[in-house]
Amino acid sequence: MHKQYTSVSPTDDITVKTENGPQPRKHRYVRKEGSCNVVFRHVPEEWLLFVTDIFTTLVEIRWRVMFLIFALSYILSWLFFGIQYWVIALAHGDIQNQTNENPCMYEVRSFTAAFLFSLETQTTIGYGFRGMSENCMIAIIIVTIQDVISCFIDTFVIGIVVAKMASARKRAQTVGFSTCAVINLRDGFLCLSWRVGDFRRHHLVEGTALGQIVRSTVHATGKMDVTYEDLLIQQKYIILATPTTISHRIEPGSPLYKMSLADLRKSDFELVVSFTYTDDSTGILHQTRTSYTPPEILWGHLFQEMIRVSRRHYRVDYMLFNHTAKVLVPEVSGEEYEHRKQLRPSPRHSPRHSPRPSPRHSPRLSPRSSPRPSPKSPQRNHEEKLLKPPTVTVELVNDTRTEATVSTSPADSRHHDTLTLPNDITSSEI
Repeated sequence: MHKQYTSVSPTDDITVKTENGPQPRKHRYVRKEGSCNVVFRHVPEEWLLFVTDIFTTLVEIRWRVMFLIFALSYILSWLFFGIQYWVIALAHGDIQNQTNENPCMYEVRSFTAAFLFSLETQTTIGYGFRGMSENCMIAIIIVTIQDVISCFIDTFVIGIVVAKMASARKRAQTVGFSTCAVINLRDGFLCLSWRVGDFRRHHLVEGTALGQIVRSTVHATGKMDVTYEDLLIQQKYIILATPTTISHRIEPGSPLYKMSLADLRKSDFELVVSFTYTDDSTGILHQTRTSYTPPEILWGHLFQEMIRVSRRHYRVDYMLFNHTAKVLVPEVSGEEYEHRKQLRPSPRHSPRHSPRPSPRHSPRLSPRSSPRPSPKSPQRNHEEKLLKPPTVTVELVNDTRTEATVSTSPADSRHHDTLTLPNDITSSEI
């Protein structure tokens, strides 16, 4: 029995035999940082979907790609309108006739000057010697269009940069999970636990913890089935002011109820956990995810305490966030552990055998008499004596002193007290 309550670790040598030899290493369904390891292929009208929701597309792309797109948008707009100004100057004869006193644009005599005029117009840079004249209406219209487009580009760039900097993924990196999950005993039940903590000083408004068992089955034809099983969390809604341990009780109805240590080592599943919360500083809803494989679930371990109480504060030591300690935990499944607890006798309900009287001292019963009741224990007899009211007997004697004998019980004459009465008191007055 002692061998079933040993502490184990994932490095222990436990040989698990399979029919087809060692199983190949499978990729995670959800990576440790929370991203899904899924690649989409042959999506219908994929580019159209990206262009239709251009704002979300630019928020999701990388920073270097976003900077490249925004730089090209500015440069191409400057170049496009520079070409327009160069064509207008060429058509008006400003390039051929350098001494024209009524040009469309002042000091625009080449393509380079037209490009610089476009850049200075869109960025509102005024150098003082290039400008627009009132001689060409088409040039005034082009300048107006360029100013409006410039406002749209600036607004779009600023909005994308702010949305990307305030992305939920950045806030999710400040809320982390422990690198491993543990299985230990809590309140007489096997429990699966993992730890979640907020690394920032600003606390969260509220949070909801979820957990799922994800199993993937690959058939011989190449078809793959993915099944999801929800875990019942003991404390689902928490306020993450300090690091919290989230627990799932392994009881009837749990996907891990029939899984022992040996079954855990050879099983193929993935524990996907998430924490959805609201930030109190921005009011934005965020979600942090991670996953645990069977080698990352430590059987017989317990998270170390990382909260200490000082005179003024509660101190949290994040050096112990991922540290665990070994404890004594049975290596059997939750089902077998509950069955053994039911078979174990309880000391409170153990039968008590009352002593039997000796046959020679037992009275003989007549055939018509009812069977004698079972003898009462001395403790019960004493309790009955204490509950029975005492009787008082007063005797009148011829002596000068009248004595009254008070007995606690008519049947027990050994325990009595003597009450002395005065001479002038008679029994009738009593």
